Amino acid sequence: MRFFGETKIDFIKKRKLAFMISIFVIIAGFVSLGINKGPKYGIDFTGGVSLELDLTPVNENGKIVEIQKIRDILAEEGFESTEIQEIKDAGGRSLVLIKTQTISSAGEKTSNLIVETIKKHFPENVNPETMIRLQEEVGPRIGGELKEKAILAIFWALLGIIIYIWWRFEFTFGLAAVTALFHDILITIGILSIIGVEINLTIVAALLMIVGYSLNDTIVVFDRIREDLKIYRRESYESVINHSINETLSRTIITSLTTFIVVLSLYIFGGSVIHDFAFAMLIGVVVGTYSSIFIASPLMVEHFNRRQKRVGTKKTGRR
Repeated sequence: MRFFGETKIDFIKKRKLAFMISIFVIIAGFVSLGINKGPKYGIDFTGGVSLELDLTPVNENGKIVEIQKIRDILAEEGFESTEIQEIKDAGGRSLVLIKTQTISSAGEKTSNLIVETIKKHFPENVNPETMIRLQEEVGPRIGGELKEKAILAIFWALLGIIIYIWWRFEFTFGLAAVTALFHDILITIGILSIIGVEINLTIVAALLMIVGYSLNDTIVVFDRIREDLKIYRRESYESVINHSINETLSRTIITSLTTFIVVLSLYIFGGSVIHDFAFAMLIGVVVGTYSSIFIASPLMVEHFNRRQKRVGTKKTGRR
């Protein structure tokens, strides 16, 4: 039983509009990356210190610390390049996130100096046992190595996908699938750049998850295309692919919808630790579903039509 019944939507006819929309979004992402001089890397790749502090008043008479006041005090103490923001944990409690690329100063760890400064100026908001919720320190050399390995991980994943689909289907299928995956990654990174989300190891993990999710959806459609090409030999190539997409449409939408609801729950209730991961996945689920319908399969049609034109040109002797 199909969720949408028997659909007869002409997806292939809408492929040029879909291509234009994708190109527009990708260009917008590149413009954002150009303005920001590349992705906004987190301390995982640039190196630095990240502190997540709980400054909830110790007693009932205590006052909640204002973020701007923390900024002013740290600036006075010499921590000028420090990024400070308020975040929420899974329980809804307000936390203070402090990030800086300076690992040490005057022979002391920057994280220790910041903690001591906070204790000095906000004693009524410091509980030594619960104050530090998260503390991360990454050296610039390690950050550079992690960045290089993250890029290589995505590259080898895409190369492996081409080889696998080439072996299982044919090279054209693999090329279309990987092009769609590049499309998904570029759009996701572009949107993250526009919004200002940092690219860290968590986001890289999300990108690899998006690659796997989008590929799984695309292979389901490709499997049906391969079967239908054998069954409907008298129909045109476009008609067969349209038929295949419509046949798998219910499965695609139901799978994407259930995945989206689960990831949305993680985004809302999961807390700050997986907030960016869940957000990137939300983008990826939407873009991956879109690409499996409007990008991957239509690219097969474009390749087929161009191949037919080349064959026709050779047969007639035209150039």
